Amino acid sequence: MRVLGFGDNIVDRFVDRGTDYPGGNSVNVAVYARRLGLEAAYLGVFGDDDLGRFLGEAIAAEGVAVDRCVVRTGETGLSLLRVDDGDRVFLGWNGGGVTVREPLVLDGGLLAYVSSFGLVHSSVYSRSESELPKLAGLGPLVSFDLSSEEEFRTPAYLDRVCPHADLVLLSCSHLDEAATRGLLAEAVRRGAGIALATRGVDGVIACDGRVTLTAPALRVAGPRGIVDTMGCGDAFLAGFAVSLLRDGWAPDAPPRRRMIEDALHAGARTAYEQCFVEGAFGRGRPAVASMWRASGHEE
Repeated sequence: MRVLGFGDNIVDRFVDRGTDYPGGNSVNVAVYARRLGLEAAYLGVFGDDDLGRFLGEAIAAEGVAVDRCVVRTGETGLSLLRVDDGDRVFLGWNGGGVTVREPLVLDGGLLAYVSSFGLVHSSVYSRSESELPKLAGLGPLVSFDLSSEEEFRTPAYLDRVCPHADLVLLSCSHLDEAATRGLLAEAVRRGAGIALATRGVDGVIACDGRVTLTAPALRVAGPRGIVDTMGCGDAFLAGFAVSLLRDGWAPDAPPRRRMIEDALHAGARTAYEQCFVEGAFGRGRPAVASMWRASGHEE
C-alpha cells in the first residue's frame, strides 16, 4: 500500500518560538502515513529558495519520496503562527508562494507515476481541483481536505471536488452537530464516497450515504500537556485512511460499517499522539534572522 500527497507544502513559522517547521496538508498526510508504516511519497512544487530546500530535505528525512517534485523560481509558502494555551493561532501567510501560483499539471509520466499509488491525497490549498478528473479510473483512491473556510463549502466548489473524491475531510469545530451532519450529507449527495468531519474536542462524524457514525475525541489529561494542535486534523485523516486501506478499502470495495467504525478510532488515536509533536511533524530549525524581520517579527 502506497500513499501520495499531491499539492501543497509550506513552512510554518512559530513566532513565539522563533522556529520554522516543515508542513502543508498534502505533505503532512504523506508523512503520517509513512510513520504509520506505509510507503509514501510527496509530489508538488518547491520554491528555489532556502525554505524550499529546507522543506525538501525535511520531507525526505521522514522516508517520504520527493524525487518527482519540481523546483520553480520563486518563494516558498510561509505561514506565521503562535501557540496560545496549546492552541495554534494563525497570524497570516504569503499566499502559498510559487507552489500555489504554479502548481503541477498531471500529464504524461506524472500520471503513470500517480497511478502506482493506492491513495492520492490533496487539499484546497493545493490548487489541484482541475487535476482531480484525471485521476478518475486511473487506479488510486482519492482523498481531499476541504478545510473550514466557507468558500470551500459552496455548491459550485463541492461540485468541482466531490464527484472525484472517495473521501473528503471537513473541519467543523465551529459548527453544531446538526449543521455538521447536513454538510456531510451534502458532500456525499454531490458525489463524495465518504465525508468525514472533525469537531475538535467534540469528536468526529462520518457519513457515506448509508450510515452516519460518530466517535469521541481522545482528550489529553494528566501530566502530558498539549504541545500544540498543528496537524491534528491531518493526522486524523491519515490514521482513518490507513486503517481503511489495511482493511481492504479499494475503488471497487467501499468500506463496510465496521471498517469505518475501526477507522474512526484509529484516526482519534493518531490525532491524540499528534498533540505532543512540535509543529506538523517536528524537524524544526531556528528561523533565519533576515527572513524573520522581513515577515514583520523581530527575534
